[in-house]
Formats: sequence, C-alpha cells, structure tokens
Amino acid sequence: MNILLTLQMAADAEPDRVALVCDGRCWSYGALLNAARGAALHIMESGCAHVALLDESSEAAPIALFAAAIAGVPYVPLNYRLADADLSALLARIAPACVIGDAARVSRLNPDRGHAVLSRADFVAAAERSANPASGEEREGEGIAAQIFTSGTTAAPKAALLRHANLLSYILGTVEFASASEDEAALVCVPPYHIAGIAALLSSIYAMRRIVMLPAFEPDAWLKLAAKERASNAFVVPTMLSRIIARMDAGAQADLSALKAIAYGGGRMPLELVERALQLFPGTDFTNAYGLTETSSTIALLGPEDHRAAQQSAEPEIRARLGSVGRPLPTVELEIRDDEGRPLPAGERGEIYVRGEQVSGEYRERKALDADGWFPTRDAGWLDRDGYLFLAGRADDVIVRGGENISPGEIEDVLLSHPAIADAAAVGVPSVEWGEAVGVAIVIRPDHVAPNDEELRTLIRGRLRSSRSPERIAVLASLPYNEMGKLLRREVRALFG
Repeated sequence: MNILLTLQMAADAEPDRVALVCDGRCWSYGALLNAARGAALHIMESGCAHVALLDESSEAAPIALFAAAIAGVPYVPLNYRLADADLSALLARIAPACVIGDAARVSRLNPDRGHAVLSRADFVAAAERSANPASGEEREGEGIAAQIFTSGTTAAPKAALLRHANLLSYILGTVEFASASEDEAALVCVPPYHIAGIAALLSSIYAMRRIVMLPAFEPDAWLKLAAKERASNAFVVPTMLSRIIARMDAGAQADLSALKAIAYGGGRMPLELVERALQLFPGTDFTNAYGLTETSSTIALLGPEDHRAAQQSAEPEIRARLGSVGRPLPTVELEIRDDEGRPLPAGERGEIYVRGEQVSGEYRERKALDADGWFPTRDAGWLDRDGYLFLAGRADDVIVRGGENISPGEIEDVLLSHPAIADAAAVGVPSVEWGEAVGVAIVIRPDHVAPNDEELRTLIRGRLRSSRSPERIAVLASLPYNEMGKLLRREVRALFG
C-alpha cells in the first residue's frame, strides 16, 4: 500500500479537475500526479535517502510528498522556524537528502553533508520538465511515508515514523472517495511540517476537494482568501481561530457564506472561544479533532451534532462536553490507564493509550508500542460515562505537590471562569516545603482590572481543594504558544525560576 493511491485514484477519476490553488495558480489532479512523477525521477537520480521540505505551504509540499512515495524514501517536512543550531542538527540526521525550499540556508548550515538542494521554484520547474504520465511506478523502500521530527523540550527531537499503511488506514477509515462536489474547497493554513498539514492534503485529495493554500497564516489574509475562493471547509488551531474572531469582532468584513465546516485542534480551545465561534458562524458545522503525530492525525472527534447538543443543553454534564475532544474514531481503541498501566473506569484521570492500524508509535530511535500494540500518548485525560474524552494536559505536566498529583487543566478552567481573565496557565514551581507547588500565570482582558492574589486563591479554593491554591501568581501580557496553538509550559515554568 502506498499513499500515492489517493492521488492516482483522483487523477484517474477526473484528471482535469482542479486539485490545488496556490498563489493564484491552479493545478489539476492530472498535472499534480505528473509533477510528482517527474520530481520522483529527479529524487531517484540524486541517490538521496530522504526528501525534505524547508518551506512554507505551497505546491511543492504535495509534489514532494507524493514524489517521495514514488521514490520509496521518507518525506521529511522541516520546521523552518527553528534556530540555526537546531535545524543544522536535523539536517545532519537525514543526510544525504534532497532538500527543497530555503536553499541558501541549507547550504550555509550543512555545506558538506551531500544534500541535493533546490529552491521551491527550481524544484517545481524540474518536476514539470520531467513530468511523464507513463513514468513513476512507486518503489517499496522501507514502507515509511513520512518522518516527522517531534518538537523537543529538553531532549533532542524524536523522529516519528509514519508508514504508508498507517496514513492510508486513517484516510480510508475516515474519508469517502470523491465525496466532495466540484465547488467545495478546503482552506489549508497549517504549517506543512505538522501532521495536520499532511493529513489535510491526503484527506482533501481523496475526497477530491479543491485545496486552497495560504502559505503563512495571518487573519486578514485568511478572511480574504476564504471569501475569494469560496472556501467550504477549513482547519485552524485555537490561536488562529482566536485571531480570526478578534478581527471579525473588530469589524473586519468577509463573505464567508460558503463556509460549511470548520475543524479545529492542535491545542487547548478555551470554552468561551468555542461559544463565540458558534455565535459568529451559526450555519457552520464545527468539529474538534484530537490526534498526535504518532497516530497519523485524528483519533477522536467532537462532531457538529455534539457541538449543537452541548451548546443547547441545560444539563451540566452534557454542556461540559463542549470542552471535550469527543469520542474515539470507530477504527481506534482508547483506554485511560493509571501509573501501573491498569485501565481506569469513567471519570478517573490517567494517561491516554490508543491502539489501531493508523497508530504508528514508532520512532527512528525505537518503538513505543507495547506487546499488545498499545501506544502511550503521554497525554493525560479522562472519559465520561458516555465515552467522551477530556484532556488534562501532558502526563508529565502534572504538578506533584507533597506526593499529590494535580492536573493543571482543572486549575486553568477555574481561573478562566473569572470575567477579567483571558488566558491562564498552571505549572509546578519549586517549593521547599512541598517539593513542588502551584504557580499560575494569567492574562487580563482589555479594559479589565487584574484580580488580586487573594481573590484568585479564594476563587480556586471555592471550587477545588485547598492544595490547588497557587503559591505564586504572575500577570503577563500573553502566554507563550507555538504556531500550532500548544502552550509552552516550560517557558511559563522558567518565569518562576
């Protein structure tokens, strides 16, 4: 099995149908497949062991992804935002590679590694020159479709491996072939080096939904492109949605009447933000998608009907589901386990374990699956009585105060209920008495006064146990997030010394 199947089926069905729009240029399914075949010839002739992309989103991303599949080598999208030292280390780990994108930077950082380096324009031109509809029988290689470097915290990034079988299992299990009408368009603005970017390409191509690429996210550019291309579908991370809503609340105008569905994920979505989005887009279906690189993207979904039921319900338990990530996909098994690896009942917090064909759980350095095929996600969470999954942060984000495990998420939820607080983060801080205590950082809404420390402690003690009361409190202009909307807790911890 090979992910090229998704593009081949689309090109065989309707070769002249528009597959991709980027910077004003349109690519048909047939043209995209031929370009991938042409690029594959160049890759095979280079003798490189990897195909790397160091660039913003463009037509080079799908061409490189499928060309690598044909050539039988892993596709390795690299984070162009990394510091030089970190990027140089990753380039050294994949040498020799065919690297597409920032040619000058690659040549400066790794001049002696044997990389074959091409700018985006040169790569696309070479692919078109070599395009041949009859060429490009895919090679099996190692069976690895993509190698994605996970974001490291203190250790070097791990090289997560996604095999063709993993990615195809996800696509074939969640997307119906050619299910999109010709006027449907998916606005893709997530970075190409994230699993969400790869999943967006594969799922849209298999559904035959036109892909509209926004190379770099900016809210006004997103609104303009969504209106111009009549986008029917979009995927955003929480920080993106927050900025889009802020612009619309500030008076930005755009015709989004074609927007039928918005999927979001990649980070914590504040409940208030979800509710505001539902108000602004009453005719749009919202889906919360939870997944990881190692699981080939989504493993749980809170669908449109779940959103509506939670929004309209007066029952606290059902309304709370608006803050969940929904229920596991039918093709995935999911359990909550304690520190000893024992399954926990509904309502109890523990680590999330998953199993299924789309779950890789494999790194270049090692395999992380247990003997029965379960993958420990290192995410903490719990299931309610009907199987809805609630996240409680990373398992290693747990604050251990005097031997008691405290979830940052429960403290943050209480803080965000205060009308003056726009954002909040709870972390473990050093404590002589307890080993670790609770520290919180908050962001104040415009035109609001920051509550004093005792007011915040009283708020938390009124809803949670006294052990959750923060020992240290900081007021910040903003919290640190990465480009996918994930809170950088290590940077918050560093603020407290």
